[in-house]
Amino acid sequence: MTNTDDPILKFTQELIRRPSITPKDEGCQRLICDILDPLDFQVEHLRFGEVDNLWVRHGNGHPVLCFAGHTDVVPPGSLDEWISDPFAAELHDDRLVARGAADMKSGLAAMVFACRRFVENYPNHNGSIALLITSDEEGEARDGTYRVMETLSNRKETIDWCIVGEPSSSKKLGDTVRIGRRGSLTGLMTLRGVQGHVAYPTEARNPIHDLANLVHEINKKPIDNGTEHFPPTSFQMVNVHSDAGAPNVVPGELKCRFNFRYSTKWTQESLSSHIENLALGLGIDCDITWRNAGNPFFTQEGKLSNALSAAINEHTGINPELSTSGGTSDGRFIAPHGVDIVEFGPLNKTIHKVNEEVLIDDIPKLADIYYRTAELLLEKKP
Repeated sequence: MTNTDDPILKFTQELIRRPSITPKDEGCQRLICDILDPLDFQVEHLRFGEVDNLWVRHGNGHPVLCFAGHTDVVPPGSLDEWISDPFAAELHDDRLVARGAADMKSGLAAMVFACRRFVENYPNHNGSIALLITSDEEGEARDGTYRVMETLSNRKETIDWCIVGEPSSSKKLGDTVRIGRRGSLTGLMTLRGVQGHVAYPTEARNPIHDLANLVHEINKKPIDNGTEHFPPTSFQMVNVHSDAGAPNVVPGELKCRFNFRYSTKWTQESLSSHIENLALGLGIDCDITWRNAGNPFFTQEGKLSNALSAAINEHTGINPELSTSGGTSDGRFIAPHGVDIVEFGPLNKTIHKVNEEVLIDDIPKLADIYYRTAELLLEKKP
């Protein structure tokens, strides 16, 4: 039977009622501190630009188990399409429907309560348990987790294991744990042709045709065949604009944007060079500006993934799939610092959508899984 009085559910609702549209935090991190303050956590507020970040730690030794997440959410979209106010955090049967319900304020609430319960029960635990919270995951992501990790690195403070609370589950809570992510590389390209009359094509060079030839060259065979843990690299055009302002004129310029989601077979440098060489081979006159949103990362199966998988099985009966699917997350800023990372959270089928939702019963269960994982990794000192 669904327990609508569960304190973790109530805290999730409290977080949701702060409309923290990226990069705003709207006091969410203060609420988190209020939950943890009585337990002697070391609390550090790190603000960079307009972004609020929170680094909370209990213990001084290693290993360090960190739970990472974000308080910011994407805009709600059309309010007329929601079944209730997206920031009212209303319950509908067995679901909590709200912006941020799944991505990721229920995960935040679960990890905060798991950490509090763990320290209450194991005040003399081994190592350290920590929380890294930002308000800049859904936006530019320049002054959030990236800057916090930079700060920790500069003072030689390291993390051993990190659980990112992003919604990873597909059909049931616990069916998927992410142990890596593909890289994301965007190209902003300007192609230069020769403007002319459409009736005299030999006197013009159409940059639209040049782009079509380049896309064909990229797509005529797979960019790669993937790896044991990663699917093949994907390529998608996302924006194209070319217009001479008249129906009988071949345009002289085209601007476009495209994106690659790539595996560990490539680096930003090798993939961008590959595309530039294809364009050069076709005689295309162009400039490409590259923006890398994150390099691919992968965590080998080991103590962290085994502990989390065991905890999931104890509370759900499911043996999770270890996957590298999905988009990017702040894990891309944490992994380069030598941290083993997994991502695990609630169902992701409604994230960023109108009527985003989370199953009410999944929220305390998620906290139980986080708590049990901490137990398995940070045993009590003798």
